[in-house]
Amino acid sequence: MSSHTPDPTPDHTGAHTAQPGDTAPANGTQADAKKAVTIGATGRTAIFGAMFLMATSSIGPGFITQTSVFTVQLGVAFAFAILVSLLVDIAIQLNVWRVLGVTGLRANELGNRVLPGIGWVMAAFVFVGGLIFNIGNIGGAGLGTNAMLGIDAKIGGAVSALIAIFIFLSKRAGVALDRIVVALGAVMILLMLYVAIVSQPPVGEALKNTVLPEEVDFLVITTLIGGTVGGYITFAGAHRLIDSKITGRENVGHITQVSVLSIIITGVMRVLLFLAILGVVAGGVTLSQDNTAADAFLAAAGEVGLRVFGVVLWAAGLTSVIGASYTSISFVTTQRTSPRIRNLLTIALIAVCATAFLILDQAPQTLLIFAGAFNGLILPIGFAVVLWVAWARRDLLHGYQYPKWLAALGTLTWLVTIWLGWNSLTGIAALWQG
Repeated sequence: MSSHTPDPTPDHTGAHTAQPGDTAPANGTQADAKKAVTIGATGRTAIFGAMFLMATSSIGPGFITQTSVFTVQLGVAFAFAILVSLLVDIAIQLNVWRVLGVTGLRANELGNRVLPGIGWVMAAFVFVGGLIFNIGNIGGAGLGTNAMLGIDAKIGGAVSALIAIFIFLSKRAGVALDRIVVALGAVMILLMLYVAIVSQPPVGEALKNTVLPEEVDFLVITTLIGGTVGGYITFAGAHRLIDSKITGRENVGHITQVSVLSIIITGVMRVLLFLAILGVVAGGVTLSQDNTAADAFLAAAGEVGLRVFGVVLWAAGLTSVIGASYTSISFVTTQRTSPRIRNLLTIALIAVCATAFLILDQAPQTLLIFAGAFNGLILPIGFAVVLWVAWARRDLLHGYQYPKWLAALGTLTWLVTIWLGWNSLTGIAALWQG
């Protein structure tokens, strides 16, 4: 393996990139934004990579566990919680992708342009959260290999971490990253579709409860939202698109298309996982509280189902390790940072997390709660920066006339993130009191 660690992103995608210093006349910006921009083969790979990086990052081992527990708890009524989380996701992601994409700046860089220092505050939160959660992600990948192949979870976790490291050691690390998250995302979708079919869930009842729920649990909804758009997840795909140089007003069409497709992929993955477990629950099977998801897959498809669960959990863990590591380092560096340095820092982060997993065997529960609290604070701060630029910083948007309806929708959703952030602060206070 070569020791050379080049840019984890392609140098050229065939799309013009607007630089932070570019200027443009205020008039005619919408026409400029609608210009057709040709994206080459490498650019298309990067687009798919950005879509699946965001989608797979939001479907980690923790989300699989949450979905299993909440489906057992609420049954078909959990469909409403999924719908609400997706609607919030749409409002946030459409704004984040467009603002970051048009400005060509990562969230931390944009934050420092709006209010010097706030970007580094966001970076600290993301990095601490990513460090701690990555221990859990590696553990999830290890448990997946255990269910899939029967090997020791520690060995499986260590091997999974090595695979992630090799990706960033690759001569074309960006292309390798894009391809593996797309491949693993596709595998997860197909396998969850298979289990969703064989478990025969009551689809009609689920559809009815999507709009007319038998039960509404706001704690479940807030937990789901925090776990799917909290922390680094919100910015993972947009940062990947920026590093791939698909930015600027002239690429608004591509940016919007990618953001919408990434949300659709995320929604499909969430719904399929829900239906797969719902079919088992609706059939009256009592699932273990310790390993609900594995029990559900086993009950649905026997031994094959258990192996399928192992593959899904392993893929979820590995893609989350890749996504958390890549995005965490993108927050504590800038686009001026040497690509080799960024790759080495990413490798070091994965190695530290893997070592901690092997020593501790799991992420300490208190640290996970702290990391979750940090995640709850990142979104309201980062999203406030995004919305401020959308409303008031047309200079950073290079003259692009931002849609008022989209900014208004984002502002309403931001109020929800404030509530989630307050709940996170309450969680931290409870820890200190304990």
